[in-house]
Amino acid sequence: MARSISIIMLATLLAFAPLCFSRKTSTGYLYPQFYDRSCPNAAEIVKSIVSSAVAKETRMAASLLRLHFHDCFVKGCDASILLDSSSNIISEKGSNPNRKSVRGFDVINQIKSALERECPQTVSCADIMALAARDSTVLTGGPSWDVPLGRRDSRGASLSGSNNNIPAPNNTFQTILTKFKLQGLDIVDLVALSGSHTIGKSRCVSFRQRLYNQSGNGQPDYALEQYFAAKLKKQCPRSGGDQNLFNLDFISPTKFDNSYFKNLLASEGLLNSDQVLVTKNEASLELVRKYAESNEEFFEQFAKSMVKMGNIFPLTGLKGEIRKSCRKINA
Repeated sequence: MARSISIIMLATLLAFAPLCFSRKTSTGYLYPQFYDRSCPNAAEIVKSIVSSAVAKETRMAASLLRLHFHDCFVKGCDASILLDSSSNIISEKGSNPNRKSVRGFDVINQIKSALERECPQTVSCADIMALAARDSTVLTGGPSWDVPLGRRDSRGASLSGSNNNIPAPNNTFQTILTKFKLQGLDIVDLVALSGSHTIGKSRCVSFRQRLYNQSGNGQPDYALEQYFAAKLKKQCPRSGGDQNLFNLDFISPTKFDNSYFKNLLASEGLLNSDQVLVTKNEASLELVRKYAESNEEFFEQFAKSMVKMGNIFPLTGLKGEIRKSCRKINA
């Protein structure tokens, strides 16, 4: 009798094991083992293609990380950013934050094609982006984390959401914090996730106002270290050169580390949205100091905040679909 009860208890525990590692969302459960049976090689396929892409162009790591961020802040993490315009859809790719800026679509499409060959219509584009963001972080020296999986893809996009919800480089601190809070993220998440700017590049047009007209009065941003500003002006003139690229972290631009926070404390953050973390709020300043002092604490919180961000309003269960192509909804 005791043996029978033990067997029944063991079977019950095994049946609910995935839930022990899952994260409850408003629409269902996401958990790292979601594809263990339906597509066991999914994570390795994503990692292999991301590795090749980053080896070819290191900047792609930052681009894939940013792609996930820009997706999650609009309608949740549902791959809406990947959709092309059609008769029924106005693509988010043409929004102000994304136009001539967001990259990595070809890498995601390549991953999707490989997964469709391996296990057709099983792995969502939304999950591909979440895995690619984690792998990109690790490949550039950053932390790893278990990615909760099980998202489904949206059947629509939101151009207005993309224009309004994604924090802009010239937003005030309070506006940025409000945009984070609307997604269920707090000030700790804001500072930690801003640390992703330890890799990647930004365009001249995204920070020109800091050099020449910060407050609309024809004066530069005096919160920017003046020698650093003089170097930036050489490649970012008052007019022209909009697409000229600059490292977000000039100390170690291709390595995921805490140099970004050290730059902010030296008044050498590139974007206004970076520098306001130390000039406009005491709580965020203390967090910047903490992460500048401890790479380990930054990594630990970044991983936690990435999982939290990846749980913004995902579609699960029977909601949405698993797209055959990330660029269009299923026929």
